Amino acid sequence: MKVLIFYASYGGGHLNAAKSIDSTLRSLNSNLDIELIDCMKYVNITIEKLTTAAYRQMAKKLPWAWGRIYSDSQKGPLAHISSRANKIMAIKLLRLLREKKPDLIISTHPFGSQMCSYLKRKGKIGSKIATIMTDFAPHDQWLVGSDYTDYFFVAHDKMKNYLIGKNIPSEKVFATGIPISERFLQKFNRKEILDSYGLNENLKTVLFFAGGEFGLGKSRTLEIFESLITNIDGIQVIAISGKNEKIKTSFNEIVEKHKKENTVKVLPFTNQVPELMSISDLVVTKPGGLTTSESLASNLPMVVINPIPGQEEENAEFLESKGIAVWLKKTDNPKTVFQELFSNSEQLTQMKENTKLLAKPYSSETICKILLKI
Repeated sequence: MKVLIFYASYGGGHLNAAKSIDSTLRSLNSNLDIELIDCMKYVNITIEKLTTAAYRQMAKKLPWAWGRIYSDSQKGPLAHISSRANKIMAIKLLRLLREKKPDLIISTHPFGSQMCSYLKRKGKIGSKIATIMTDFAPHDQWLVGSDYTDYFFVAHDKMKNYLIGKNIPSEKVFATGIPISERFLQKFNRKEILDSYGLNENLKTVLFFAGGEFGLGKSRTLEIFESLITNIDGIQVIAISGKNEKIKTSFNEIVEKHKKENTVKVLPFTNQVPELMSISDLVVTKPGGLTTSESLASNLPMVVINPIPGQEEENAEFLESKGIAVWLKKTDNPKTVFQELFSNSEQLTQMKENTKLLAKPYSSETICKILLKI
């Protein structure tokens, strides 16, 4: 069977979800012919570069504008512009599909699903189409061309019910969770990992994500980080600066200023997230779909910071409503929020228990087994 997995370079979650599906499919059936393709880059690399750059800059400097686009793209002129643009781009994608002749197309970004469902509606392709939604809140852009999409995989039952309410047949929709790496299923030696980072097994460990290479909400991130390491006793912090050198430098300056080198470790980009989550008691992070899914699989309560207006704010609202996260808003005092949280061990314990209600650590395997039945 020939399988194409489409993603787009708007944030890392779409690619990581695609990689997880790719890896799991290969482990389940070594005879599959699988290719991973950035559909936007293939269709038009110039458009891809411009639109990804625009997304990054807007999310970083004008988040309110991105929130407006996110909301308006579900209805009215923007939705129609998106649909017309996808029709034009789908014509070029057709050349690839005729060359590859896939039996199954899996997309972790709505653009891929939209273009392929349009081609299927026009009778240009006959492939099965599967859409994997990578957020905890639905957006109607994922549903464009839904009549010609065979499978929808969503994060939880509330999203499944939303899709059914949009007249998508229930047999097409599966509440499997967002695909994450199978490494989150592994059991790690806690003491070995703590020792390798020079950490104390008698302290609570907080994993702090800076927000990626674009440094979204940098000044607020630094304010929250400084408040955490200076106002809360009995904790140690692992701060992930990612590929953002400026954030890394700022983190280190704050650590040195307060002489916290023994209890705060600043790390650059790392592929050890499963190991680090396994030793942590709390994660401070933006509420992207993938990081949220990984935190849930690791049974980690969350403090949510700097959500991008639109899908991430909806994720934050959902997680807070389920008693899994505390959303530290712009107007909140970080010191007050952290002190209230750490002084109430029952709340942290309950938040950890609540993660089990939404955690779907076997999401990738579940999705792939459903797809392999076709």
